[in-house]
Amino acid sequence: MPGLKTRLRAMSCLVGTVCIATGSDAWAQTATPTTTPAQQHRHVTPRHVAAAQPKAAAPAQPAGIVDHQGPEMIRVASSRQARDGGGGMMRLETAPHAVQTIGKQFIEMRSPTSTALDLVKNLPSMNVTTPDPSGMEGGQIQTRGLTDLDMGLMLDGAPAAAAKYLNEDIDSENLESVEVTPGSSATDLPAMSAAGGVMNERSHTASHKFGGMTDFSYGTNNMSREFIRLESGDIGRTGIRSYFSFSNTHSRSWMGSGINQRKHIDFGLQKDWANGSNAKLFVSWNSEDFTIDAYPDSTAFYNYKHTGTGYGRNSDPTSDNYWKNNNDHWNQIFLTAPIHVVLPAKFAFDLQPYFSFGQGWDASPGNNTLYGQNWSASENRNYTSYFLENEARQVGAVAKVSYDIDRHNHLSFGYWYENNQTIQNYPTGYTMANGAAPSPNWQQYQGTAANGYGITGVDAGYELHSLFIQDTAKYFNDKLQIHAGFKFVMSDAWNKGWAANSDARKWVYGQNGHQTGHNGANTTEPLPQLSISYTFNDHHQIYVNAEGDYRQPSATDLGWLSPTTGSPMLKNQYSIKEELGYRYHDKYVMLDLSLFNYNVTNRILSTYLGANQYMPIEGGNQTMRGFDVMIASRPFHGFSPYASFEYLHATQDSNVVDSNPFDASYGKTIAAKGQQAIMAPHVMANFGLTYKYKGFFANAAVHYTGPQSVALDNSERMPGYVTDTLSLGYHFKPFMYAKSPSFKLNFTNLTGSIVRTGAMGAIYHAGSQSGSYPVFYGASSPTGRAADGNSFMVEPRFTMTGTISTSF
Repeated sequence: MPGLKTRLRAMSCLVGTVCIATGSDAWAQTATPTTTPAQQHRHVTPRHVAAAQPKAAAPAQPAGIVDHQGPEMIRVASSRQARDGGGGMMRLETAPHAVQTIGKQFIEMRSPTSTALDLVKNLPSMNVTTPDPSGMEGGQIQTRGLTDLDMGLMLDGAPAAAAKYLNEDIDSENLESVEVTPGSSATDLPAMSAAGGVMNERSHTASHKFGGMTDFSYGTNNMSREFIRLESGDIGRTGIRSYFSFSNTHSRSWMGSGINQRKHIDFGLQKDWANGSNAKLFVSWNSEDFTIDAYPDSTAFYNYKHTGTGYGRNSDPTSDNYWKNNNDHWNQIFLTAPIHVVLPAKFAFDLQPYFSFGQGWDASPGNNTLYGQNWSASENRNYTSYFLENEARQVGAVAKVSYDIDRHNHLSFGYWYENNQTIQNYPTGYTMANGAAPSPNWQQYQGTAANGYGITGVDAGYELHSLFIQDTAKYFNDKLQIHAGFKFVMSDAWNKGWAANSDARKWVYGQNGHQTGHNGANTTEPLPQLSISYTFNDHHQIYVNAEGDYRQPSATDLGWLSPTTGSPMLKNQYSIKEELGYRYHDKYVMLDLSLFNYNVTNRILSTYLGANQYMPIEGGNQTMRGFDVMIASRPFHGFSPYASFEYLHATQDSNVVDSNPFDASYGKTIAAKGQQAIMAPHVMANFGLTYKYKGFFANAAVHYTGPQSVALDNSERMPGYVTDTLSLGYHFKPFMYAKSPSFKLNFTNLTGSIVRTGAMGAIYHAGSQSGSYPVFYGASSPTGRAADGNSFMVEPRFTMTGTISTSF
């Protein structure tokens, strides 16, 4: 009967809301779902809701009815694994653009030292290179012919750290999922650089129950790691719940000498209201000291591969290559606090403020710097050069008002503001007697202004204002979905050079300096987006997506450019992207195919200077075409296979002029037009297999990346390579206070392959990179030399990590 059906559906929605709000640990996502007024007029049963099915011979009945003869019962439950395939290596998606997501069950199988980069290595559009198996040094991304510098890297929808330092923001135990949209960026997302799409990490939601979890890991390279998370549970009747976690990591460098340390705190808090409003807070603090690796050129790499002679740091305090004189010291705070308020008359308001602040320095040998001063040998003292960043600050907010126009259209409009600034200088001081680098702020090692200590610096950054509007329309019982949006960005960027006054010992920002140069730019960028999807039935969906995205030089990028008064700044990069996709799923398999076409103008690339420093360069125009395909199965007799593949045809559309003032070919035209685009392999492939039986679980994954160009003129190339990982573990039965005692082993590079996995940056040509920072190749190397061609990340040797963990 229509009346009965209506009442049952209404009751199903009500019970579902109550169950999710007060549910147990077995249910995914403890956050209270929000329902817009328009959605309250209709009941849409999520595809991941598990409900009893009526017998085949019986007429169709409302979902959720279990016993028609006895007392009426309604069951509503959800599982965070219901949408997963391939053991969490793929998730069922319905968005009108490409989405590639790693689920919680896959994250839980990996080592706790894994960063988000380690977790997404097997997605079809991602080629990830990581130099450190302990997860402390981050890494790099290549995606559809672009890099992580072209991506919006987000945490809970707020801008996160660069990929090289992505571990600073969150511990892996507090990650619920990692979602990559390789060709798309949401209109209301605060992403300044999204030509390569977006990678969004979603943090842990505090539990409704008091308790927590802890784990301990030990592995190769003397790696040890301790983690604990405490959950407050619901605090009285306030609707507030929170968690606090702490981790400590220690390891030594896998190549040469060096000790790495990291301490990290995460704090999360959530408040829910009965009408669907909620507020969330996430704060993290990170402190780390790690050895800056020596990244080999092809000569040093082949020497290591064929003779075993390493290229890492050494343990000789009298050497410039001493590991304690090549280290990174950094402290970082990250905060985001999204608020969602349900208002009367079909309105809603969202506000997301965010803030990050970092301070620290990179130390490297100063005696042989190519762009420094020539120190007198009569001083008989070693020098240390620094990249000192007194402030790396990013603050912003997105405010959005949403309105349900009718039962089909959801309109939102808003404003995005961001201010980003870096204050950095490049001091030089005396090395300590024990060969270690002191803090550049220790006065006894600073020397005098005559020796060049801290006499110059840079204040660079931008202020950004943006307006946006978007509408999502759904028709034919939500089968047809149309999303249209437009964002207009206005940016004021600056780059100011400073020098210490003649009577000053050093330059201190805002106190004793004078401006030596200044340049800036006011730019505007229109960013349209149109997405359409149609779901034919429960199994088939197609979608198209077209949008414009841009990238402007970051504050740190600007800091490496000479602020000459009147000289132009780097132009903004702009991308026009189109996607055509198809999805299929049933109770056995899920398939996702995406075809893409990109046109990029004014490409911004980064060249590696050494000592963890990069300088932006102009890369001309570029075209990328290809397709991604993913396929995974639901568990079948415990097995869940996964496979993905990408084909990419990327070409350089213009010649470029060498804009690196330190390069011998500075000012010359590089013949790049028509060449394979740099760092854009034609083929990438992945295979994964997950097996679960009772408490036992295992996951094996293999990744292949084809050959690629690592110079703009295609004069230097890197061969293809294969990497692999293996995870094994067992979940034991609860014992006393240990609710989920588990043990797992994680292996990387099982075959011990010695392969290069990615270039450190772009170069114009092969041969001597005379303008780069000198690199010390080998423990016995007394002095540095310029790289012969590009420098590379190398796959770390075989590693094994064992972890014991439990919730309580």
